[in-house]
Amino acid sequence: MEHRTLNFTLKIWRQKNKETRGYFDTIKADKIDENASFLEMLDILNEKLTHDGEEPIAFDSDCREGICGTCGAVVNGYAHGPQARTTLCQLHMRQFNDGDTIIVEPFRSRAMPVVKDLVLDRTSLDRVIKAGGYISVRTGSAQDANAIPVPKKDADEAFDAAQCIGCSACVAACPNASAMLFVAAKVSHLALLPQGQAERQKRVLKMVSQMDKEGFGNCSNEYQCEAACPKGISVSTIARMNSDYLSASLKSE
Repeated sequence: MEHRTLNFTLKIWRQKNKETRGYFDTIKADKIDENASFLEMLDILNEKLTHDGEEPIAFDSDCREGICGTCGAVVNGYAHGPQARTTLCQLHMRQFNDGDTIIVEPFRSRAMPVVKDLVLDRTSLDRVIKAGGYISVRTGSAQDANAIPVPKKDADEAFDAAQCIGCSACVAACPNASAMLFVAAKVSHLALLPQGQAERQKRVLKMVSQMDKEGFGNCSNEYQCEAACPKGISVSTIARMNSDYLSASLKSE
């Protein structure tokens, strides 16, 4: 079956490194298969740029299956593009019209500076995880399924929160560049399970403190984070984290 090919005009962010000023470069992307993913379109465009002796567009990617959280860009004002619950690698060019102008820029946050073009330094998120996103339960062979009973409601909510892939779309979508949804998801999925109780209070205090230290903004209940999250993680996780934080703060005094 023959597929349509589409032509686009890309206004794409180019930035040499952290120290230089960025700018939008206008590039034509012609004869793109409608079933190509957004990253495949960038691959095709980079082949052309390289062939013409020009600098290819730097962008992050890994699994290209919406699992790893590596890729990401703001497309026409939307983190990961206009399709709901979709990472950039899962966005296909058939979602756009032939002849469209597509504006592509990196996620914006002081805590995640641009390394080059669409590539970000996301190590601030790693440091938040390192501050408390772990449990000290002994690892090894899997326990029997009935060894530690977990209510289904708690298990379901923990699984929902654990779906966070750390892509930082929530940060990019928030007008305050807040990482609250990311941190809340990491706090919640451990706090809801029996294995996570030992560090529960220390975890929330340390991770929130590290988030603030990294320079992320505060939550002002805009709900843009939930709308942009490719896994649909609910802002209710933020409410749970705030409750845990308040309780832990009072007990630590």
